[in-house]
Amino acid sequence: MAKPPSLIGTLETALYARDLDRASVFWTEVMGLPRIGYQPDRHAFFQCGEQILLVFNPDATRRPPTAGSPVPVPPHGAEGEGHFCIGVEDAQMDAWRQHLQAAGIRIEADFVWPQGGRSIYFRDPAGNSIELAEPRIWSLMRVDQRRARTTTF
Repeated sequence: MAKPPSLIGTLETALYARDLDRASVFWTEVMGLPRIGYQPDRHAFFQCGEQILLVFNPDATRRPPTAGSPVPVPPHGAEGEGHFCIGVEDAQMDAWRQHLQAAGIRIEADFVWPQGGRSIYFRDPAGNSIELAEPRIWSLMRVDQRRARTTTF
């Protein structure tokens, strides 16, 4: 098999939530992500660093596009809890824990991985597992350090 063409990296990640208004409040007010797109009862989109977080209502996105739709995205959706991990600088981890607790968010786990790097786990209003983690859990550097040096995995 031939070697595939190169990739840039993850551009967008999707989670699913039926209550998009509640999801929007969580992602904008608790997590501080700017909402950059919204269609009631269908989706809410948020800027997360250099990537986009898409939050879809699975009931709406499972329906195929109508004939002549300007955006012919194939149907998709998921049931159950998804997972989304956001990179956080190590110096900000304690501040994030305090911020989440002050917002009434229950911390499910907070630990340091054997290879180094800390993760904090909690849930969004839809029940998705959200993780804040230091990039070094995957032996990654901060984005600005990566630009200065290429690492091969």
